Amino acid sequence: MVPDGWGFKQISEIATVTSGGTPSRKKTEYWGGQVPWIRTTEVQNCLLYIEDVQEYISEEGLKNSSAKLFPKSTILLAMIGQGKTRGQVAMLKFQSTTNQNCAAIIFNVDQEPEFYFNFLLSQYQNIRNFSNSAGQSNLSGTLVKSIKVPIPPLTEQKKIAKILSIWDRAIDLTEKLISNSQQQKKSLMQQLLTGKKRLTGFSGEWGDHYLIDVANVIVSSVDKKTVESEIPVELCNYTDVYYNIRITRALQFMKATAKQSEIDKYTLKMGDVIITKDSETPGDIAVPAIVSENLNGVVCGYHLAIVRPNQVLANGAYLNYLFSTPITRYYFFTLATGATRFGLSIGGIKKAHFNLPPIGEQEKIASVLFVADKEIETLQQKLKFLKQEKKALMQQLLTGKRRVKIDKEAA
Repeated sequence: MVPDGWGFKQISEIATVTSGGTPSRKKTEYWGGQVPWIRTTEVQNCLLYIEDVQEYISEEGLKNSSAKLFPKSTILLAMIGQGKTRGQVAMLKFQSTTNQNCAAIIFNVDQEPEFYFNFLLSQYQNIRNFSNSAGQSNLSGTLVKSIKVPIPPLTEQKKIAKILSIWDRAIDLTEKLISNSQQQKKSLMQQLLTGKKRLTGFSGEWGDHYLIDVANVIVSSVDKKTVESEIPVELCNYTDVYYNIRITRALQFMKATAKQSEIDKYTLKMGDVIITKDSETPGDIAVPAIVSENLNGVVCGYHLAIVRPNQVLANGAYLNYLFSTPITRYYFFTLATGATRFGLSIGGIKKAHFNLPPIGEQEKIASVLFVADKEIETLQQKLKFLKQEKKALMQQLLTGKRRVKIDKEAA
């Protein structure tokens, strides 16, 4: 049902749809100039600002290619791209050009571009499906032109866009706060975990240790199978570790079975650090997570190793942060062996080398970094809430299910 006063048209009826181009890479004089050039990978359902630009072309490159300079408020739509790229949109907040794999949509002056940016954003999955239904995996200019969009009165378009822009600003600010907090935590880790910065009240000597000197390393052999003769258990598996900093009861552990001997050996304890022992890429080896609370009998699964610290010498939370540092990540990266699947030997894990402060200082450093983590998590939860609220509002406003009040003067 069409809302009162609204209509529907194809994009081609209210906008010009064109595309960009790529100057020859062989002509070095075409690159490194002053003209912003947007790649498909930068079109990520977002507003694009000048600081987001990764590459520039020269005026000569612009003239000698099919690239065109598009005005501010042009909407870019990715027509080609791996993964989730195809169908994503971005709105230019500055003059720019783009490559040939993006459709550039320049709306007529009697339309509000920001309204249509949000509408296309809300139709992301439908647009992706639209390309598949036409017998091709990618979008084309013809398909983009034929996308149907609602046409509210211009005053209503502007009011809706203004309301949604308030949410965009809140989302953008929260994303910046998350990025700043992550950088601050990274800097803090570099200072505290290397001893370059000492916390007040600590001055003892640090000692060089192999991991085996301060922790027991246990490689799990419990698979995901359910065997009738075995005991039912909850299993902490690879993805639980890979996608979480901390392992808690809040996670939905999978159901499996294990022998009593396996339960005795591989049941997780508070303070254990779990690392990924095997992976499809060497960069995903030794990704850590800390068991931060009593899990009441959860068993460690296959492709993982338990690092169980000697509590007199090492703090699990501190070791967890150490495993996250670039130097430790690189150490395990170099040790990963394999062709289609990569893995670590137990000997390689045990020989990891660390410079450790006394246990009291480890605990204090871990608590400081934990506070930084909680701040980031709080901001991430806020961001998630803002995005959910904006999405719900878009579903109401962009379909006319909920109408906005228009001032008489504006109307």
